[in-house]
Amino acid sequence: MFCTFCQGRTVLKKVTVQHWLKGKLYIVENVDAEMCKECGERYFHAKTLDAIDAKLLGKHSVRKELQVEVVAF
Repeated sequence: MFCTFCQGRTVLKKVTVQHWLKGKLYIVENVDAEMCKECGERYFHAKTLDAIDAKLLGKHSVRKELQVEVVAF
């Protein structure tokens, strides 16, 4: 696959993503992504994003909880 921004080649990597679902923020680790070797842009297959939603909507274990501040700029 080629990056739409810089036309660099992508490679499959495991990444951590921030994912909003039903007004709640999740940090999801070990997600498959195509990552550009040149600029770092990440691409996710629709199947992967659907699988994340399904996992979060179902029963899932929580490794850690974080407190996050929201600040206006």
